[in-house]
Amino acid sequence: MTEELMVRIRLARESDIPGILDIYGPYILNTPITFEYTVPTTEDFTNRFRTITAVGPWLVAEEDGTLLGYAYLDRAFERMAYRWAADLSVYLRPEAAGKGLGRVFYMLLERMGAMQGYQVLYGLVTSENQTSCRFHEAMGYRLTAVLPDCGYKLGRWHGVHWYEKRLCAPGDPGAFPKAAPDMDWSALCLDGVPDGWEVAL
Repeated sequence: MTEELMVRIRLARESDIPGILDIYGPYILNTPITFEYTVPTTEDFTNRFRTITAVGPWLVAEEDGTLLGYAYLDRAFERMAYRWAADLSVYLRPEAAGKGLGRVFYMLLERMGAMQGYQVLYGLVTSENQTSCRFHEAMGYRLTAVLPDCGYKLGRWHGVHWYEKRLCAPGDPGAFPKAAPDMDWSALCLDGVPDGWEVAL
């Protein structure tokens, strides 16, 4: 992989799942960034993928056919009154971190979420992950809650920082957000995507 990324971002497919698990697995086994303990089977993760992509967009980034990372938007909660709230998740290969990919993923998902009709987005960060905390603050997210020592993993307790970004002022939201499969992304604003990167939705 080159020092300066030349990235293609597209919607994820089920055929990407082995590559996605290759990225996600080490986060599960070696870090508290996710509170999962065991790597899901391909079958279980495929079911998860189908559930999420029925709701929100799931993006992958690749360079020369290798997945560098992925990101998705999903419902934040299940109760109906929460339907206009979503959360974002991003996972990158370590060698792709710090090169702007997380920022572009968030930027695109925020715009896609707004097009769907979401009003507020959340990002949940393990408290000790100060790099991610600073990232969320730089992206305009506001720290709304800290849940101390709420998850036990790798022999110790970990807290969670809960970040929020409103996409519009609170008001009558109208219809429920549209499902991602029903969306036409052709009008998505690509301002801020680095020169040489491709976004193919």
